[in-house]
Amino acid sequence: MKHGKHSVTMKLILLTFAAIFSTVALCLVLNDTLLVRYYELSKQKTLGEVYVQINRLVMEEGGMGFAENTETAEQEENDSGSEDGKTEEGGENSGEQEGISEQLRLDLDILCEKFNITTVIVEDILSDSFRPQAIVKYFFGTGGKSSQDVAVIKDLIGDYFFPGYGEGVKEKKLELETEQYSIFSLYDSRMESKYIELVGFLQSGEIILMRSNVESMQESVKVANKFLVYAGLASAVIISGIMFFVSRRFTKPILKLADIAKEMSELNFDVKYTVGRKDEIGELGNSINVLSEKLEKTISELKSANNELQVDIERKTKADEMRKDFLSNVTHELKTPIALIQGYAEGLKDNINESAEEREFYCDVIIDEAGKMNAMVKKLLTLNHLEYGTTQIELSRFDLTTVIRAVLDKTEILAKQKDVTVRFEQKTPVYVWADEYMIEEVLTNYISNAFHHVDGANIIEVQMVPRGEHIRVAVYNTGSPIPEEELDNIWVKFYKVDKARTREYGGSGIGLSIVKAIMEAHNQSFGVKNHSAGVEFWFELDHTS
Repeated sequence: MKHGKHSVTMKLILLTFAAIFSTVALCLVLNDTLLVRYYELSKQKTLGEVYVQINRLVMEEGGMGFAENTETAEQEENDSGSEDGKTEEGGENSGEQEGISEQLRLDLDILCEKFNITTVIVEDILSDSFRPQAIVKYFFGTGGKSSQDVAVIKDLIGDYFFPGYGEGVKEKKLELETEQYSIFSLYDSRMESKYIELVGFLQSGEIILMRSNVESMQESVKVANKFLVYAGLASAVIISGIMFFVSRRFTKPILKLADIAKEMSELNFDVKYTVGRKDEIGELGNSINVLSEKLEKTISELKSANNELQVDIERKTKADEMRKDFLSNVTHELKTPIALIQGYAEGLKDNINESAEEREFYCDVIIDEAGKMNAMVKKLLTLNHLEYGTTQIELSRFDLTTVIRAVLDKTEILAKQKDVTVRFEQKTPVYVWADEYMIEEVLTNYISNAFHHVDGANIIEVQMVPRGEHIRVAVYNTGSPIPEEELDNIWVKFYKVDKARTREYGGSGIGLSIVKAIMEAHNQSFGVKNHSAGVEFWFELDHTS
């Protein structure tokens, strides 16, 4: 099996590579251009959803309990900025411990950790002549909760309520604003990260700040792109290998079908598709098998029709030639007796003969030539009826021995005149099925032909030879054999092997044509064969006991 650059297998592999590479390239472009923005929009939606959940949890708790917290903002300021760096993690400041239940604190921590969000609940915002300060009461979720982290958060919250006071806040942009909260995107130079932040009020009155880091998304995109390239290359190699083996399973039967089609184009219809598949290729194979059978049958019919047409053309050509020959031969055969009749009749009319004997001779010639013409015309009519099927064959059971003896008896005088020995030794009856009148005509023509050509020992012999279900009648005469090249022509109308001799005894060349027509009408065999000292004509009939 060949796998060139134009093969289906190679095209499938190349298409697979192209599809995978195109998909990877499209994913890389989409990652670089749309993924970060999609991530930011997703984060904004998440912040809004988490805000709703926090608001619901706080309201179910009954508020944050700030009324019970008696500590001042200044005390918290001192606590958050103490030298020992005591953290507020886990809500260890006094307000957080006294303000909310342990369960609410745990629920809020879990919720913020789950979505990677840092959440700060602020009691109030104080401002002096230098900078605003936020009184942070609760800190939930990811990120550090050291005094430094709290200070950064306070600074950010202050910047929202007193714009311009926040240190390190850059590129702040309002993304979404509702009645309860606003969402911003910004860059914090102190943390060297980009954030999405939500600032708003809870239904209980507290200020809430929620922030999520999106800086890591850029790095994630780079890592994802690199992984996508490696994964694409690996997938291309693996899938191409799979495609190679899968395509072979489909191309192998297709190539087999192509070989079958090639054999069919060379008119070899013996090859068949034998793979028992149930899919489309199997259906195609079955269709090709059906096509092969129909083509074979059609071509066979066309050849038969062509042969029949060829035979018809040959028959027509032969018939035209025979018609021309027939007209020519009839004209030639009638020309001489007509000329003789005309000449002798004119002599009688002009009284050129003086004696009664001469006049009688003239009349005998006219009568003789007229008789020959009459006999020839009768034979032509008989032959015409036989060839065109207008003469009905009347089959009957009769004794062939009796018919042969009757024909020979008619030639007894002729045999004595020519000193011919006629032999026929059959004594017992031999019954056959045939048209008795026509078979008598065949025998008469054969025996008459034998008398005209007998020579040498001057013997004519008639025999009946059993041949299975048939009886063969053979008429043999001594004399010169017929030239081998002339044997097939002697059955043609007006054909004469020895024209001079035929003219001598007044033959017309029609007798053997009548024999042929009669035997073909009986669907029986006939023929002629040479012997060393003579010629044998024969025919066969159905023998019956």
